[in-house]
Amino acid sequence: MIREPKTETDLTETIINLETVNPIEFFGVNNGKLDLLKKKFPLLKILSRGTQIKLSGAPEQIESAKEKIDLIIQYLERNGHLSENYFEQILGGDDAETVDNFVDRNPNDILVFGPNGKTVRARTQNQKKMVTAADKNDIVFAIGPAGTGKTYTAVALAVRALKNKLVKKIILTRPAVEAGESLGFLPGDLKEKIDPYLRPLYDALDDMIPADKLGYYMSTRTIEIAPLAYMRGRTLDNAFIILDEAQNTNDLQLKMFLTRIGANAKAIITGDPTQIDLPRNQRSGLEKATRILQQIDGIAHIELNEEDVVRHRLVKAIIKAYDKEHEKEEQEYGQQTYRR
Repeated sequence: MIREPKTETDLTETIINLETVNPIEFFGVNNGKLDLLKKKFPLLKILSRGTQIKLSGAPEQIESAKEKIDLIIQYLERNGHLSENYFEQILGGDDAETVDNFVDRNPNDILVFGPNGKTVRARTQNQKKMVTAADKNDIVFAIGPAGTGKTYTAVALAVRALKNKLVKKIILTRPAVEAGESLGFLPGDLKEKIDPYLRPLYDALDDMIPADKLGYYMSTRTIEIAPLAYMRGRTLDNAFIILDEAQNTNDLQLKMFLTRIGANAKAIITGDPTQIDLPRNQRSGLEKATRILQQIDGIAHIELNEEDVVRHRLVKAIIKAYDKEHEKEEQEYGQQTYRR
């Protein structure tokens, strides 16, 4: 509840009550979230007392802060918990889509109810496009940088399809490509060597399926997580198949995967062309596949960008910095080529 402001000359004072939410969830441990709010609005004087927040400052600044605080309250009313990461993202969202991304007004947009009532949904416009594309097409290419939710959204779609009995199994696969560390030097047998490459898929499933049920699904091979090489020679019917890290496949591997898809199957291929770990003498098959399959009916292509990043706020800044440096290097390389 927000009281009417008191105006003193050109300054305004407003008190906001947090009666409908847990104040500790709002303010954070050691007032960590409150400090983020103060950092976002440095021109305001922001004080907390019990279940109240007092804002003092220019009217336009207070109005902006009230909008953000209202979003946070709505989110907490619906979900009960708000991570510091999401708190930062709500504060940082300056467009009208922030409400849709973080305070879901349509319960039909929820993809999966995870353990302890956690809701999993597409949070950005491009993630929502990815959901729509998967509903309308049997194959979807989702291309974008790290942290844009490609894999997470794909796994949520697969779990939803399994729970709704649209498919009989989920198959999650990745190429086991070395990223600066040789597989041969890792400890353990082949499974123990490969499992770290598949860890992001396990993590996503942990968020969406209770541990005992996930264990059952894995033991019965209803959910299968395997390296890409294990897909050769198979026909995958009645399945939702995800190929993650597709930028680390060559032409033959990606073609092999795409031709495994059988009756009543859906596939999502995710990749980040800026993070190719293949040897220098090998080209990624992802660029070629997205180019030559562009016009085929039933295959959709979704591009995500730094605006879709849902990890720590610094990830978005890091991606922008690398993109800027990459453009600079390309320009310098072009100038050197021209001089020759």
